[in-house]
Amino acid sequence: MSGIYIHIPFCKQACHYCDFHFSTSMGKKEAMITAIKKELVLRKDEFNNDAVATIYFGGGTPSVLTTEEIQEIIATVYTHYAVIERPEVTLEANPDDLTEDKIIALSKSPINRLSIGIQSFFEEDLKMMNRAHNAQEAKKSLALATQHFSNISIDLIYGVPEMSNQRWEENITTALSFGIPHISSYALTVEPKTALANFIKKGLIKPLDDEIASIHFNSLLQKMEENGFDAYETSNFGKPGFYSENNTAYWLGKKYIGVGPSAHSYDGIRRGWNINNNAKYINALAIDQLPMEVEVLSKTDRYNEYIMTGLRTIWGVSLTRIQSEFGIEYYRYLLKQAEKHIEQGVLVVENDTLVTTKKGKFLADGIASDLFMINLSE
Repeated sequence: MSGIYIHIPFCKQACHYCDFHFSTSMGKKEAMITAIKKELVLRKDEFNNDAVATIYFGGGTPSVLTTEEIQEIIATVYTHYAVIERPEVTLEANPDDLTEDKIIALSKSPINRLSIGIQSFFEEDLKMMNRAHNAQEAKKSLALATQHFSNISIDLIYGVPEMSNQRWEENITTALSFGIPHISSYALTVEPKTALANFIKKGLIKPLDDEIASIHFNSLLQKMEENGFDAYETSNFGKPGFYSENNTAYWLGKKYIGVGPSAHSYDGIRRGWNINNNAKYINALAIDQLPMEVEVLSKTDRYNEYIMTGLRTIWGVSLTRIQSEFGIEYYRYLLKQAEKHIEQGVLVVENDTLVTTKKGKFLADGIASDLFMINLSE
């Protein structure tokens, strides 16, 4: 089974930390929806006989679309693709868009999972991030959403300058008080050419502190475990039965297509990415052209991607798969590179699978980079 990711490239305003592709001008929204539907039609044969198991609206801020516009896009999927009986259909949403009427309308649509960008329940954090919502709207949106949706995820950001561990734990406690079954939580990062990078460079905001982020992460792990959540991926925590099916498919290397400007696609061998320019994307689709570049992944690329995604998840890296899919040279290299990390207690081999320990979870990306294969002739 496969998934469809739909990138909606519009936001009300720019968050200071964000480097995703979006526009704050809604002038091309109608043309964009037409183009997205056209791309879906043009790519309908890519799945062959695979059924669509997940549909995910990301962005940007997909909740700026009306429920009718969202349903138009979903209807296009159903018209041109085979879809399983009960697919997971997720909409990323911002609290300020989730009025009671909007939530009720969404609950009557094919959308059955909300991913709400809370980020923080504290006003000072939201202002620093330049979020479009305030703390009151964050809480109100959850109070309303939980009345109509059982499958809800929220995003929280840790490692924020001036955020004490006490304030971070209050964020987690507030989130848990709404009874939501899934939390995605990420360390604040400084991406080049963002407002946050500029503010830090000018001394207007304190530089980020990895030690503070590590403390916050360990507090998060403890709180999630105490409340019955599984840390099934480094940044994702779900109660049993509420893991993100869409994201899990990514991490397990399943096929998906990405529709919309800047969206990525993957079929196990090739990776494609759409142009990250709204006007050029719309113009290309208007003449039935796919504005996409494609690369064929080498064996080393596929090995490195498997290491990166595998170590971030509870499923780890299968040593049997490494040997059968990539060969003995990769297998021996991986074991050799992993030795020091096993000795340091951040990696362990369980059931012929290499996984990070609790101590190693926050370090997963750094560990993975040390296990990457570099410049192996193929």
